Amino acid sequence: MNFPSKLIEDAVNEISRLPGIGKKTALRLALHLLKQPEVVSENLTESITKLRKDTKYCKVCHNISDQEVCSVCQGVRRDKGLICIVEDIPDVLAIENTSQYNGLYHVLGGVISPIQGIGPEELKIDSLMQRIEQPHSGEPVNEVILALPSTMEGDTTSFYITRKLKEKGIKVSTIARGIPIGGELEYTDEVTLGRSILTRVNYSIE
Repeated sequence: MNFPSKLIEDAVNEISRLPGIGKKTALRLALHLLKQPEVVSENLTESITKLRKDTKYCKVCHNISDQEVCSVCQGVRRDKGLICIVEDIPDVLAIENTSQYNGLYHVLGGVISPIQGIGPEELKIDSLMQRIEQPHSGEPVNEVILALPSTMEGDTTSFYITRKLKEKGIKVSTIARGIPIGGELEYTDEVTLGRSILTRVNYSIE
């Protein structure tokens, strides 16, 4: 692709690093920004800089937060005895958008995948066990919902966590398999996802 300017080329190369954006789309975005008032680019730059500098991760559930403890973990109307375990932050957003869940979350930051060199120690599993043994809210955890991908890696992670929870006498359930095998939570429609949470079933490793 030929560019009329080195500045345009550099901008296109950086924008195209974003997921799902090719060089042609990046060029359209760069040219669009050039046509806008300068304040538009300044606001965009400022918001991205603040995103990198000021974004925190909840010290309890590891969700994105503006404070040390996120608004979900601090929510007075949340069921503190219920924790939904998810692979990553987009899954939290997807479940929240269903308006069918009123408990807390725990973001693992991935799933167990030996092929990719990701073991249990790379995930936020130890902090999950600490939450269960010493709940941040002071209220005991009664149930853990496994909302992990319907993949071999997701199932392996669910099995591993369930074995660790088995001795603690906590109910472990999993979302109903309305989610397609191999499907990602963040791309599942809200109705199906919400129904899967409401119709969750006990998770057994027997």
